[in-house]
Amino acid sequence: MARPHFPLRKTDFQRAWHAPGRADAAIIRTMKSFIYQNLPARVVFGAGSLAQLPREMDTLGAARALVLSTPEQRAWAERVAELLGARAAGIFDRAAMHVPIETAREAREVARQLGADCAVAIGGGSTTGLGKAIALDSGLPIVAIPTTYAGSEMTPIYGITEAGLKKTGRDPRVLPRTVIYDPELSLGLPVALSVTSGINAIAHAAEGLYAADANPITDLMAEDGIAALGRALPRIWAQPTDAEARADALYGAWLCGTVLGAVGMALHHKLCHTLGGSFNLPHAEVHTVVLPQAMAFNAAAAPEAMRRIERALGATGRASAAAGLFDLAHTNGAPVALKDIGMNEADLDRAAEIAVSNPYWNPRPFGAAQRGEIRDLLQRAYEGIRPD
Repeated sequence: MARPHFPLRKTDFQRAWHAPGRADAAIIRTMKSFIYQNLPARVVFGAGSLAQLPREMDTLGAARALVLSTPEQRAWAERVAELLGARAAGIFDRAAMHVPIETAREAREVARQLGADCAVAIGGGSTTGLGKAIALDSGLPIVAIPTTYAGSEMTPIYGITEAGLKKTGRDPRVLPRTVIYDPELSLGLPVALSVTSGINAIAHAAEGLYAADANPITDLMAEDGIAALGRALPRIWAQPTDAEARADALYGAWLCGTVLGAVGMALHHKLCHTLGGSFNLPHAEVHTVVLPQAMAFNAAAAPEAMRRIERALGATGRASAAAGLFDLAHTNGAPVALKDIGMNEADLDRAAEIAVSNPYWNPRPFGAAQRGEIRDLLQRAYEGIRPD
């Protein structure tokens, strides 16, 4: 398989250290102060790297793995269990979207009964999320094997839905200890899900560009991650078995997920957590629909972030960041309207109320005083209106 394209570009950060003459000190003085926390994770990347799982178990010192999957991906879980042989303690194949608290409790109990000393999560964000829910309670190390582009495997962020509300948090215990990125595992990912999963990953990086704790390191990863996915998704749409495009998408998802794990979330993620957890909308699709509208809402308050997104998408001079993201979704067959993914228009008022009742930090405020503006944003998302 051809290797993914990892472009190198001279960035503002690099120029700050390499510009000649007395300009050096002036450039460095203008750079904002920042803190970057590197998260401890081991990444194994490459075609066929699933075969390295037994070795990675040895590295962790683990002997009994509970293999996690959704019901639809039971066959992948069985393949992993076969690869592990006697080291597979069992399979739990009931991972579900938004991690219902009942499912998390059941999986924790199964892990305890089987004497598992690690969890191997193969699949998308739902399965990784279930592994995190187990780790949060037990501290079991996780090996994540993504088959989609969700990016959750690179973050210490967990989400659990209880009584119709999705609650999120950060805890170092839930960060997978090892991530195996095998592009071959995503070759069979349906095209429609590939596109929405990829735009879900882009959302992590796009929002990370204007996070309160953004920094030059995450900015580099965000822009390169968006660019990789922006290149890959149209090629996957045109040719689902394009191995190089699949590798590029997985590389982009890795970078975008790393950004999300290093910085805080804002309006976009708050809206998606509300719509997904309280109205049970499909995770990747709701991110795909909301992202352009959230970017349009924040555009004037985060101009440098928007310029970076436009540059990454190759949209500079052609379209705004918001319009470029909308077009990436629409031209590649992804939904762009909440009404097309199961949202009822009658629920928009309640969604706006939930979102503003406990807002995340955002460059443009969206508390109770902005409820009407958030309601308008949701209406545009409901109808699928292309941002300017």
